[in-house]
Amino acid sequence: QVQMVESGGGLVQAGGSLRLSCAASGGTFSLYYMGWFRQAPGKEREFLSEIRWSTGWTYYSDSVKGRFTISSDNAKNTVYLQMNSLKPEDTAVYYCAARRVASVNYNYWGQGTQVTVSS
Repeated sequence: QVQMVESGGGLVQAGGSLRLSCAASGGTFSLYYMGWFRQAPGKEREFLSEIRWSTGWTYYSDSVKGRFTISSDNAKNTVYLQMNSLKPEDTAVYYCAARRVASVNYNYWGQGTQVTVSS
């Protein structure tokens, strides 16, 4: 059973930084993509970034490109999202998720971690 647990959320002032962590277990993650999403109140869930565990290939949405960086520590089965130059509109619950390389859908989700950016 694949499980992910996010941590690292909190309250930060605009312009500040946070690093989110996602500890994964229960899978052979070399066969997976890991992604980060967020959902703000009243809005749909938004894709932010993903990384292919085996190669380190990454992809970012335009909304976070240049400000957020996804990375992984394979020895720890942990994926990170470094978030810089945070804005109030980045306030949301942030989720990590996993999908098999052969799948287009993310099937495994963490419980989420709240990020609040004050102005």
